[in-house]
Parts: sequence; structure tokens; C-alpha cells
Amino acid sequence: MRIIFRILLTYMQICIKISIMTDSKEMIKKLGLTPNKALGQNFLIDTHVLEKIIEASKITKDDFVLEIGPGIGTMTQYLAEAAREVVAVEIDKTLIPILENDTLKDWDNVTVINEDILKVDIAALAQEKNGGKPIKVVANLPYYITTPIIMGLFENHVPISSITIMVQKEVADRMQVGPGTKDYGALSLAVQYYARPQIIANVPPNCFMPRPKVGSAVIQLVRYEEPPVQVDNEKLMFRLIRASFNQRRKTLVNGLKNSQELDFSKEEIEKAMAETGIPVNVRGEALTLAEFADLANAFNKLR
Repeated sequence: MRIIFRILLTYMQICIKISIMTDSKEMIKKLGLTPNKALGQNFLIDTHVLEKIIEASKITKDDFVLEIGPGIGTMTQYLAEAAREVVAVEIDKTLIPILENDTLKDWDNVTVINEDILKVDIAALAQEKNGGKPIKVVANLPYYITTPIIMGLFENHVPISSITIMVQKEVADRMQVGPGTKDYGALSLAVQYYARPQIIANVPPNCFMPRPKVGSAVIQLVRYEEPPVQVDNEKLMFRLIRASFNQRRKTLVNGLKNSQELDFSKEEIEKAMAETGIPVNVRGEALTLAEFADLANAFNKLR
């Protein structure tokens, strides 16, 4: 009997998943929705991926979740079932009636906000909804705006425990690589200063409607309580990092000297590098996060 029960339970779960996926596709067709190319819209319809996102996020009934870009609300339904409260921020005003009057009408723990996430005071939202305690962010981000959103969350010191996001596979790879690789850059260092990145799943184009032209990945960024390196001037360190990768084929000395964000002389640059033991002929792409932090501290002492 137990075996039969398990088979029936598994069958029911499969049917529910197929139903949700079918409902998502049918809703898009029924409503005549045309994804907004200017907003980079690709609706996620694969339930297996949705479940991986929820599982990786470790969402409980104690959690307040911010969802960025709910689309037609497929993932929002999963979040609403798992979390205490969800706020979904959607920039496309044509999707708001669908979210409020159709896909999310049965959940009283979801609030939909029609706004550009870059204009939302997330710190104030966290204070209002979660008493200022760290929140969890889940998102299926348009590829063109991934970096501004992620860095906005980190640099504005919004109280966040984790960010679990769908991004272009290439971007996910860049977030977690180290020195000496072609994908290593300013984004890698910035993300790794604030959080521990881990790719949860690779997602093929057929999991979306319409299908994007590139592969995607779910990556989770678990926020550090304290950064992994000690730096006296955080903003200076990031200016050094940007300058180093703006002209990544040049030596670090020339990259820093030519930067419009910095006003250090060649002598000051070489002195700071000597103090930290960094060779003068090295390129910025060879430096670790710890070395950039040491270099920033050395420069900070010069002024």
C-alpha cells in the first residue's frame, strides 16, 4: 500500500507541475502577452527550475522576500506559499492587473508594486516590512540591468541575507571566477567582496517563454556578515578596481595613471605597489581581492 501511495503522490506532483507550466503558457497566449523586448522580458515557465530557486533560497514562514520582476507571477506563487510575506516589484504596468486580479488574487501575503526597482527605497521597505532585519531577494533579472541592480543592493548596504537570481550564464560565471581567467573582472571582485557566490543550476533557453538566445543560470549570493578583506576606504578600492579593468591589457601602473577617477602620480602608484609587494609590470587582472584591498590601504596612507 505504501508503494502504491508513493506512486500516486508522485503522479499527482507531476500532474501539478505540468498544470502550472501549461497554465503559464496558456495564460501568456490567452492574454495575448507580448514580452517587452525593451525590458528584456523572458517568462520562466519550468517548475523544476522554480523549485530549485525556492529550495536554494531556504525560505521559511519567518521570511520577508523581495521579488524583482515577477512577470506573470509564476514564481511569486511559489514564494507566497513558502514565505511569511512577499513584495513583488514589477516595472511593466501592463502586467499589474494580471498579477493583482488573476495569478496572485488568492494570496493575501503578497503586495505588488509597479515601479522601477532602482527607484525603490529597499532599505526603507526592509525596515517597514521586516523591522530592518536582513531580507531575502529572489529575481529573474533582465540581462541588461543585472549589474546595476545587484551592485545597487550591495553598495547601498541594504539589509540582505541572500540574493538568489536568474541571470545570463556568462554573467553568473563572471561573478564567481578568480584571477587569471578571461571572465575575471570588476564584477567578480565586487560580488566576492560582499557575498559568497554559488551557481545553483544552469537553465537552458527552453525553460522560458519566449526562448532567449543565450543560456541562463541561477546563482545565489550569500551576504557576508563581514567582508573577507579589511579595507580602510571601500570607495577607493573600487575606483582602483574599475581603473585596472577599464584598460585590462595595460599594466596596472598605466591603468591607474590613465584613470579619470584617480589623481595619483606615477611615483605614488609605484610607491604604493612597492609597499604591498606588487610587481610594477603586473596587470590588474592578476590581482586578488586581498591584493586590491592592500593596495587601497597603501594609497589611503599617501593622502
